[in-house]
Amino acid sequence: MKLKQVETILNATVCTDFPYDEIEISAACGSDLMSDALAFGEDKGLLLTGLNNPQCIRTAEMMDISCVVIVRGKEPDESLVNLANEKQIVVMKTDNLMFTSCGLLYEAGVSGGKVPYAGS
Repeated sequence: MKLKQVETILNATVCTDFPYDEIEISAACGSDLMSDALAFGEDKGLLLTGLNNPQCIRTAEMMDISCVVIVRGKEPDESLVNLANEKQIVVMKTDNLMFTSCGLLYEAGVSGGKVPYAGS
């Protein structure tokens, strides 16, 4: 799914300032704990979080995540947006709760990816 579609589905606002229309994502992960997000094994993914500081961008960079969506109506911190622009990671914000955002994306066909620690 292209990020332009994600923007529409989540009624989101893009906070970064580089082209993103053609970026594709294949899976999504929702977490406020970056240690849990690191267990998300899919690249070209999307991270939904309420964490509003540069740590979520650093985590996304390590994971090869294309987009971070800040949920619950939070306004992304300026340092977060600056780092995201530098690293070419799209940042969006939405007023939706994380649960709602994940559900909307799932309903639109975005998978949750594989759970690398299943059964532990």
